[in-house]
Amino acid sequence: MDKYLRQLITLEFDDKKDVFSGFLIDWTENWILLKNNPVDFIIDGFTILKNKNVKAIIQDKDHEFTERVIKLKGLKTSATEIIPLNDLPTIINFLANRYKIFQIATKSEKAVYLGKLIEMNEHELFLDFLGTEGEFEGEMSLKLNKIRVIEFDTDYINSLKLIVDESK
Repeated sequence: MDKYLRQLITLEFDDKKDVFSGFLIDWTENWILLKNNPVDFIIDGFTILKNKNVKAIIQDKDHEFTERVIKLKGLKTSATEIIPLNDLPTIINFLANRYKIFQIATKSEKAVYLGKLIEMNEHELFLDFLGTEGEFEGEMSLKLNKIRVIEFDTDYINSLKLIVDESK
């Protein structure tokens, strides 16, 4: 993975249809941090992926071209701060304190869970679920061992945060 640091890559997983593209910011034995490249020549927030069942790391001519265009546009392809990837509780607490609202996905591609941390114990995470209209809709829980993807600081999340802040 070291050879891909600060470069644009796409990750494929054995057990997920989704692929994730972005600039590799950091990685540990258990987690991978990407600066998102969701489509074309756009950078949008961050994704933290569980470093499990990675089938392939792709970096081809298309990636090189996209990376070149993104850098020519002057888009920031790194993180402004160190995001701790020690373990899931450390990651969640950091995001809750720094970004307040984040999005979680499990292995299933059917749903994502957006919200702010209420509390966490050694087995479960309790979120105040944020609906698509920017209103908190109540508590929900997720098993920590089921969390595979965490997204934060994306345009979608930051847009909903504006609605939340406006209604205070």
